[in-house]
Amino acid sequence: MELLEAGAEEWGLILTPDQVEAFERYYQQLVVWNERVNLTAITDYEEVQIRHFLDSLSCLQVLTDLAPEARCIDIGAGAGFPGLPLKIIRPQLRLTLLESTGKKVRFLEHMVRKLGLQGVESIKGRAEELGRRPDRRESYDVALARAVAQLPVLLEYALPLLKLGGVFVAQKGMEIEEELEVAGSAMEVLGGRLKEVREVHLPGLEEPRHLVVVEKVAPTPQKYPRRVGLPGKRPLASR
Repeated sequence: MELLEAGAEEWGLILTPDQVEAFERYYQQLVVWNERVNLTAITDYEEVQIRHFLDSLSCLQVLTDLAPEARCIDIGAGAGFPGLPLKIIRPQLRLTLLESTGKKVRFLEHMVRKLGLQGVESIKGRAEELGRRPDRRESYDVALARAVAQLPVLLEYALPLLKLGGVFVAQKGMEIEEELEVAGSAMEVLGGRLKEVREVHLPGLEEPRHLVVVEKVAPTPQKYPRRVGLPGKRPLASR
Protein backbone atom coordinates (compact mmCIF):
# COMPACT_ATOMS: atom_id res chain seq x y z
CA MET A 1 0.00 0.00 0.00
CA GLU A 2 2.94 2.34 -0.65
CA LEU A 3 1.05 4.51 -3.14
CA LEU A 4 -1.83 4.93 -0.72
CA GLU A 5 0.45 5.79 2.19
CA ALA A 6 2.50 8.28 0.15
CA GLY A 7 -0.57 9.96 -1.34
CA ALA A 8 -2.31 10.21 2.01
CA GLU A 9 0.82 11.66 3.61
CA GLU A 10 0.86 14.45 1.00
CA TRP A 11 -2.57 15.43 2.29
CA GLY A 12 -1.39 15.30 5.90
CA LEU A 13 -2.87 11.86 6.65
CA ILE A 14 -0.48 9.46 8.34
CA LEU A 15 -1.84 5.92 8.19
CA THR A 16 -1.20 3.63 11.15
CA PRO A 17 0.02 0.03 10.58
CA ASP A 18 -3.48 -1.21 11.50
CA GLN A 19 -5.06 1.08 8.92
CA VAL A 20 -2.64 -0.05 6.22
CA GLU A 21 -3.47 -3.66 7.09
CA ALA A 22 -7.19 -2.86 6.86
CA PHE A 23 -6.79 -1.42 3.37
CA GLU A 24 -4.77 -4.48 2.34
CA ARG A 25 -7.53 -6.75 3.60
CA TYR A 26 -10.11 -4.60 1.82
CA TYR A 27 -8.26 -4.97 -1.48
CA GLN A 28 -7.92 -8.75 -1.18
CA GLN A 29 -11.63 -9.19 -0.44
CA LEU A 30 -12.60 -6.79 -3.24
CA VAL A 31 -10.71 -8.90 -5.79
CA VAL A 32 -12.13 -12.19 -4.52
CA TRP A 33 -15.73 -10.97 -4.46
CA ASN A 34 -15.40 -9.19 -7.80
CA GLU A 35 -15.04 -12.57 -9.51
CA ARG A 36 -18.69 -13.35 -8.77
CA VAL A 37 -20.22 -9.94 -8.06
CA ASN A 38 -19.72 -7.00 -10.42
CA LEU A 39 -18.27 -4.52 -7.94
CA THR A 40 -15.69 -2.62 -9.98
CA ALA A 41 -13.83 -2.63 -13.29
CA ILE A 42 -10.67 -1.57 -11.44
CA THR A 43 -8.85 -4.43 -9.72
CA ASP A 44 -5.16 -3.69 -10.36
CA TYR A 45 -3.34 -3.31 -7.03
CA GLU A 46 -1.90 0.14 -7.75
CA GLU A 47 -5.02 1.39 -9.51
CA VAL A 48 -7.24 0.47 -6.57
CA GLN A 49 -4.95 2.35 -4.20
CA ILE A 50 -5.25 5.51 -6.30
CA ARG A 51 -8.66 5.42 -7.97
CA HIS A 52 -10.61 3.90 -5.09
CA PHE A 53 -8.81 4.34 -1.76
CA LEU A 54 -7.05 7.69 -2.27
CA ASP A 55 -9.95 9.06 -4.25
CA SER A 56 -12.24 8.25 -1.32
CA LEU A 57 -9.90 9.84 1.21
CA SER A 58 -9.77 13.03 -0.86
CA CYS A 59 -13.16 13.91 0.65
CA LEU A 60 -11.35 14.75 3.88
CA GLN A 61 -9.84 17.78 2.15
CA VAL A 62 -13.23 19.49 2.35
CA LEU A 63 -14.35 17.88 5.62
CA THR A 64 -11.62 19.39 7.79
CA ASP A 65 -14.02 20.31 10.60
CA LEU A 66 -15.75 16.93 10.61
CA ALA A 67 -16.84 15.99 14.11
CA PRO A 68 -15.43 12.62 15.27
CA GLU A 69 -18.88 11.06 15.73
CA ALA A 70 -20.59 12.78 12.81
CA ARG A 71 -23.48 10.90 11.23
CA CYS A 72 -22.59 10.20 7.61
CA ILE A 73 -24.41 8.51 4.71
CA ASP A 74 -22.81 7.16 1.53
CA ILE A 75 -25.48 7.22 -1.20
CA GLY A 76 -25.07 4.48 -3.79
CA ALA A 77 -22.20 2.97 -1.85
CA GLY A 78 -21.44 0.21 -4.37
CA ALA A 79 -18.23 -1.47 -3.23
CA GLY A 80 -17.99 0.93 -0.29
CA PHE A 81 -16.40 4.01 -1.81
CA PRO A 82 -15.94 6.56 -0.36
CA GLY A 83 -17.63 5.49 2.90
CA LEU A 84 -15.52 2.56 4.07
CA PRO A 85 -12.08 4.14 3.44
CA LEU A 86 -13.24 7.18 5.39
CA LYS A 87 -14.44 4.93 8.22
CA ILE A 88 -11.04 3.21 8.35
CA ILE A 89 -9.36 6.61 8.78
CA ARG A 90 -12.07 8.13 11.01
CA PRO A 91 -13.26 5.10 13.06
CA GLN A 92 -15.70 7.08 15.25
CA LEU A 93 -17.86 8.12 12.30
CA ARG A 94 -21.41 6.77 12.41
CA LEU A 95 -21.73 5.51 8.86
CA THR A 96 -24.72 4.42 6.77
CA LEU A 97 -23.96 2.65 3.49
CA LEU A 98 -27.00 2.92 1.20
CA GLU A 99 -27.05 0.60 -1.80
CA SER A 100 -29.94 -0.67 -3.93
CA THR A 101 -28.30 -3.90 -5.20
CA GLY A 102 -28.58 -6.84 -2.80
CA LYS A 103 -25.33 -8.54 -3.83
CA LYS A 104 -23.38 -5.36 -3.21
CA VAL A 105 -25.05 -4.92 0.18
CA ARG A 106 -23.91 -8.42 1.12
CA PHE A 107 -20.36 -7.48 0.14
CA LEU A 108 -20.56 -4.34 2.28
CA GLU A 109 -21.81 -6.34 5.27
CA HIS A 110 -19.00 -8.85 4.71
CA MET A 111 -16.37 -6.09 4.61
CA VAL A 112 -17.67 -4.45 7.78
CA ARG A 113 -17.30 -7.79 9.57
CA LYS A 114 -13.88 -8.52 8.04
CA LEU A 115 -12.55 -5.11 9.04
CA GLY A 116 -14.09 -5.28 12.51
CA LEU A 117 -15.79 -1.92 12.07
CA GLN A 118 -18.28 -0.61 14.63
CA GLY A 119 -20.98 1.97 14.01
CA VAL A 120 -21.64 1.00 10.37
CA GLU A 121 -24.98 -0.06 8.90
CA SER A 122 -25.56 -1.33 5.36
CA ILE A 123 -29.04 -0.68 3.99
CA LYS A 124 -30.59 -2.10 0.84
CA GLY A 125 -32.75 0.68 -0.50
CA ARG A 126 -33.09 3.91 -2.44
CA ALA A 127 -32.41 7.48 -1.35
CA GLU A 128 -35.91 8.52 -2.50
CA GLU A 129 -37.40 6.08 0.04
CA LEU A 130 -34.99 6.80 2.88
CA GLY A 131 -35.41 10.56 2.52
CA ARG A 132 -39.13 10.27 3.30
CA ARG A 133 -38.69 8.24 6.48
CA PRO A 134 -39.15 10.39 9.62
CA ASP A 135 -36.27 8.64 11.40
CA ARG A 136 -33.88 9.42 8.54
CA ARG A 137 -35.05 12.67 7.03
CA GLU A 138 -32.82 15.64 7.89
CA SER A 139 -30.82 13.54 10.35
CA TYR A 140 -27.34 13.29 8.79
CA ASP A 141 -24.37 15.64 9.19
CA VAL A 142 -22.69 14.55 5.95
CA ALA A 143 -23.93 12.93 2.74
CA LEU A 144 -21.52 11.52 0.16
CA ALA A 145 -22.00 10.34 -3.41
CA ARG A 146 -19.46 9.12 -5.94
CA ALA A 147 -20.24 8.67 -9.64
CA VAL A 148 -23.92 7.93 -8.98
CA ALA A 149 -25.83 10.44 -11.14
CA GLN A 150 -25.85 14.01 -12.44
CA LEU A 151 -25.66 16.75 -9.82
CA PRO A 152 -29.33 17.89 -9.95
CA VAL A 153 -30.38 14.28 -9.30
CA LEU A 154 -27.86 13.81 -6.51
CA LEU A 155 -29.09 16.94 -4.78
CA GLU A 156 -32.61 15.51 -4.59
CA TYR A 157 -31.20 12.29 -3.17
CA ALA A 158 -28.94 13.93 -0.59
CA LEU A 159 -30.39 17.21 0.69
CA PRO A 160 -33.58 15.74 2.21
CA LEU A 161 -31.36 13.47 4.33
CA LEU A 162 -29.20 16.30 5.69
CA LYS A 163 -29.88 18.27 8.84
CA LEU A 164 -29.57 22.08 8.71
CA GLY A 165 -25.89 22.98 8.57
CA GLY A 166 -24.99 19.57 7.13
CA VAL A 167 -22.93 19.21 3.97
CA PHE A 168 -23.20 17.13 0.83
CA VAL A 169 -19.99 16.16 -0.96
CA ALA A 170 -20.33 14.97 -4.56
CA GLN A 171 -17.24 13.42 -6.12
CA LYS A 172 -17.07 14.43 -9.77
CA GLY A 173 -14.67 14.16 -12.71
CA MET A 174 -12.99 16.89 -14.72
CA GLU A 175 -15.96 18.45 -16.53
CA ILE A 176 -18.36 19.94 -14.00
CA GLU A 177 -19.19 23.46 -15.22
CA GLU A 178 -22.34 22.43 -17.08
CA GLU A 179 -23.59 20.30 -14.17
CA LEU A 180 -23.09 23.17 -11.76
CA GLU A 181 -24.95 25.55 -14.05
CA VAL A 182 -28.03 23.36 -14.42
CA ALA A 183 -28.02 22.40 -10.72
CA GLY A 184 -28.45 25.94 -9.41
CA SER A 185 -32.25 25.96 -9.32
CA ALA A 186 -32.45 22.47 -7.81
CA MET A 187 -30.02 23.50 -5.11
CA GLU A 188 -32.14 26.50 -4.18
CA VAL A 189 -35.44 24.60 -4.21
CA LEU A 190 -34.07 21.80 -2.01
CA GLY A 191 -32.50 24.09 0.62
CA GLY A 192 -28.88 23.94 -0.47
CA ARG A 193 -26.18 26.48 -1.21
CA LEU A 194 -22.91 25.88 -3.05
CA LYS A 195 -20.13 26.12 -0.50
CA GLU A 196 -17.05 25.10 -2.45
CA VAL A 197 -15.70 23.33 -5.53
CA ARG A 198 -12.31 21.79 -4.79
CA GLU A 199 -9.99 20.49 -7.50
CA VAL A 200 -8.28 17.24 -6.52
CA HIS A 201 -5.19 15.72 -8.11
CA LEU A 202 -4.50 12.01 -7.70
CA PRO A 203 -0.99 10.56 -8.24
CA GLY A 204 -0.34 9.42 -11.79
CA LEU A 205 -3.60 10.81 -13.18
CA GLU A 206 -3.42 13.77 -15.54
CA GLU A 207 -7.04 14.83 -15.32
CA PRO A 208 -8.12 16.41 -12.04
CA ARG A 209 -11.24 15.42 -10.15
CA HIS A 210 -13.56 17.76 -8.29
CA LEU A 211 -15.33 17.78 -4.96
CA VAL A 212 -18.59 19.73 -5.07
CA VAL A 213 -19.59 20.79 -1.57
CA VAL A 214 -23.17 21.91 -0.91
CA GLU A 215 -24.33 23.19 2.48
CA LYS A 216 -27.87 22.64 3.77
CA VAL A 217 -29.10 26.13 4.65
CA ALA A 218 -32.90 25.71 4.64
CA PRO A 219 -35.37 22.86 5.24
CA THR A 220 -36.17 20.73 2.21
CA PRO A 221 -39.87 21.02 1.19
CA GLN A 222 -41.85 17.96 2.23
CA LYS A 223 -42.67 16.95 -1.35
CA TYR A 224 -39.00 16.08 -1.95
CA PRO A 225 -37.60 13.62 -2.66
CA ARG A 226 -40.16 12.56 -5.22
CA ARG A 227 -41.06 8.91 -5.76
CA VAL A 228 -38.45 6.32 -6.74
CA GLY A 229 -37.03 6.89 -10.21
CA LEU A 230 -38.56 10.31 -10.79
CA PRO A 231 -35.53 12.43 -9.84
CA GLY A 232 -33.50 10.62 -12.50
CA LYS A 233 -36.20 10.77 -15.16
CA ARG A 234 -37.21 14.38 -14.51
CA PRO A 235 -34.34 16.25 -12.82
CA LEU A 236 -35.47 19.45 -11.12
CA ALA A 237 -33.13 21.55 -13.24
CA SER A 238 -34.90 20.54 -16.46
CA ARG A 239 -38.47 21.21 -15.33
